[in-house]
Parts: sequence; C-alpha cells; structure tokens
Amino acid sequence: MERVTIGIIGGSGLYQMSELHNVREIVVDTPFGKPSDAFIVGELEGVKVAFLPRHARGHKFLPTEVPYRANICAMKMLGIEYILSVSAVGSLQEKYAPTDMVIPDQFFDRTQARAKESTFFGEGIVGHVTFAHPVCSELGDILEESCKTVGVTTHRGGTYICMEGPAFSTKAESNVYRQWGMDIIGMTNLQEAKLAREAEIAYATLALVTDYDCWYEGHDDVTVDMVIEYLNKNVRNAQLVLKDAVIRVAAKETPNQYRDAIKNAIFTAPDHWPAETAKRLGAIIGKYAPK
Repeated sequence: MERVTIGIIGGSGLYQMSELHNVREIVVDTPFGKPSDAFIVGELEGVKVAFLPRHARGHKFLPTEVPYRANICAMKMLGIEYILSVSAVGSLQEKYAPTDMVIPDQFFDRTQARAKESTFFGEGIVGHVTFAHPVCSELGDILEESCKTVGVTTHRGGTYICMEGPAFSTKAESNVYRQWGMDIIGMTNLQEAKLAREAEIAYATLALVTDYDCWYEGHDDVTVDMVIEYLNKNVRNAQLVLKDAVIRVAAKETPNQYRDAIKNAIFTAPDHWPAETAKRLGAIIGKYAPK
C-alpha cells in the first residue's frame, strides 16, 4: 500500500486546488469498515498528502454517521503520522467572527450516541489513553504560522465543544455553553482527536467560523445557507493555509510526539488479548504485541 505521512480531513473543496499535482484515488478497507470515501492523494510543492472528505463527496453522512474509526484506522494503515483537520464551527464568543479561523487546544464532549466510534478499544482489550491535552501543540504552532503567512484573522487556543447534531443549538443551550466558557461549537472533531491519539497520530484542528450560533442578539439564527456562504468564503484561505502548513510539517525536524502514546495505555496483558480483537487492532497496537 502507498505510504503517506500527512493527512487532511475536511470538505471536498479542500483538495480541489490548482496547486495539487499527481492526483489519484486510493481505496482503503479497514477492520472497522469502509472510510467515508476514497482518499485523494496528491503532491503540494512536492510533499505527498492524503485528503479524506469527512462526510463523503456529496456530503452523505450526518456527523453521527461518520465512520470515525474506519477513517482514522485507514490513515494509520497509510502510514500517516500527522492529521490536519478542517471543519466549520459556530462562534460562542463575540471575538470569533464569521470567516475567522480558530486553532483550539481543548475539546468538550456533548455527544451521546458515539461511544462505539470514540475508541478502538473494547471487546477484550482495554486501553485508557492520556488525553488531557488533546491537540498536538507542534501542529498548532504550524497552523498558526501558516495562518499568519496567508493573512487570515486567527485565534490560537480555546475550547471546541462537540455536540451531537444534526440540529443546531437551541438558544438556551448556546447560552449555557457560553456560561461554561466554551469558545466554538461543532459536531465532528472530538472523535477524530480521541482516535488519532489512540492511533499515535499527531492531530490538530483548523476551525472555520461560519456563524455566531444563535446566542448573539441582533444576529440571524443559524441557517444552512448562512453556514455554506461563510464556509465557501473561507475555502480558498483554508487551501492556502494547508498548503503552507503541509510544507512546514514536512520540513519538521522533530518526530511525531505521540508516536508512543499508547505504550503504557493498554491495561490488558498481551497473553489475554483475544485473537480476533488483536487482529482487528493490528494497525493500532500491533507493535506492542508479543514477538
């Protein structure tokens, strides 16, 4: 299988850029089923990168329906060590205006129906991964520098609250999240971050602000048309940020800091690993299996 080091998760518009060359599709089957779509692999300034449309081309998956485990497992199988995730978010604070970009460093989970898609572990093999700092600070630094280079309004840090969806927040919910100190709200990135850590892949989010959620007095309630309008305005900037960031990641001299993230996280002794579960988790825990 072709090997790629840098992966990007986001909408289809991200890989439709003139700077992407030698484009081809790669289909990956995983023990957790099929990923959202075929990977689009190409080269940006000579750097190989793999794009995955999170909701599939044509936007076919609800946030709850996205096959998160298959997506991250497929990236692991491709050899990806760094994931740059791009997603639309609502703003919960006035300082994050539509078309701004946010690089959050924390997540807060408000999903209810994704327990199975939130971890690779279970069915006989128990793992408890450290997740106090869910985002790779090195990738965050790179994204921040790339945003500065492109010249977009950027905010470093903050908490991304991940809601179930698919409906947007009620005003009461939105105001409560603000009282909790949340900064932006989305529906997808929490599971990606958790699974990337278990897969020992460095992960960071580039959040594209599309609206003020529904808390902001005098601002229209969130509509799909509004979200799409502001997202489209940000697509080209996001492409340019990613192009710059990919070059910086490729030039990085330090190794992936999460390459041994689950070394001490697997609680089940290897001699008690069920054979079928161990086989399914081969790409994730194979290097820790008895030789």
